[in-house]
Amino acid sequence: MARAFWWIDKEQGELRPEVPGEGAFLIRARFGALSRGTERLVATGAVPPGEWARMACPAMAGDFPFPIKYGYCVVGLVERGPADWQGRTVFTLHPHQERFAVADADALTPLPDGVPPERAVLLANLETALNAAWDAPLMPGMRVLVLGAGVVGCLFARIARQTPGVEIVLTDRDPGRRALADALDVPFADAPVTGCDLVVEATGRPEALEPALSACGREATLLVLSWYGQHTAPVALGRAFHSQRLRLVSSQVGAIAPAMRARVDHAERRRRAARLLADPALDALIGPPLPFDQLPAQALTRLLDPDDGRAPLIVYAGSQ
Repeated sequence: MARAFWWIDKEQGELRPEVPGEGAFLIRARFGALSRGTERLVATGAVPPGEWARMACPAMAGDFPFPIKYGYCVVGLVERGPADWQGRTVFTLHPHQERFAVADADALTPLPDGVPPERAVLLANLETALNAAWDAPLMPGMRVLVLGAGVVGCLFARIARQTPGVEIVLTDRDPGRRALADALDVPFADAPVTGCDLVVEATGRPEALEPALSACGREATLLVLSWYGQHTAPVALGRAFHSQRLRLVSSQVGAIAPAMRARVDHAERRRRAARLLADPALDALIGPPLPFDQLPAQALTRLLDPDDGRAPLIVYAGSQ
């Protein structure tokens, strides 16, 4: 038997006994992470009914809105499987659960040599940021603004920072997020700059779309990484939107960016994102440890805490 974390009602969670299930691989969880964006919407019952089917994640159990076993960041040890897999540390998309079975090796991403397992909990968010860079597309020499210094916004900014010739600025309404920007060697501004080639909206706040549009230069791209759930985004598409010939693009990790789709599937995209985990600066985005046993009492607080943009790190018993 194992235990899994369930949201049983709005803002209420509990640990429930689970059978690990059948599959070629048995995984013992070591570390995980809470998603401040998606899981906050799940925990507060803010996923619109029209999005319930599209919001389903691998190995999810229950139904929207509640009760539901939901999550997608687990780094674990292969305890049972083919001989060449046993004892390997892998990342997989699975809800928060102590032990579970996985049927297919394509669902497992081995960690690159030298990558700490704690850092690997960022892989799902890193894959989102990489897909967004392909969607934009992010190109050398661009002037780029990222609004929102949460985990995904910071990861996109770090990718941009490492792209040759890119002039990158990160901004957030919380000036305390400057510390994250500094740790990632990304310039931070208290207010959006203007005349950008690419603007990335990653705040999670619909009202941020208006200043994001204003930051665009002529024929620039505004890439929307945020997902607003049931909220409507007020944005004026008159005024300079047409005369400036702006391009409004959505990016969502559920599909491979069109520019790469012919050559890359989901497993391959995750493997490519995993190579980016070799960057030690990413450790700045990992929050204080949260023991798995304390998820019912503390998960909601960690998801709603506005003062910490880092990914809440789940630590399972015997993780070391």
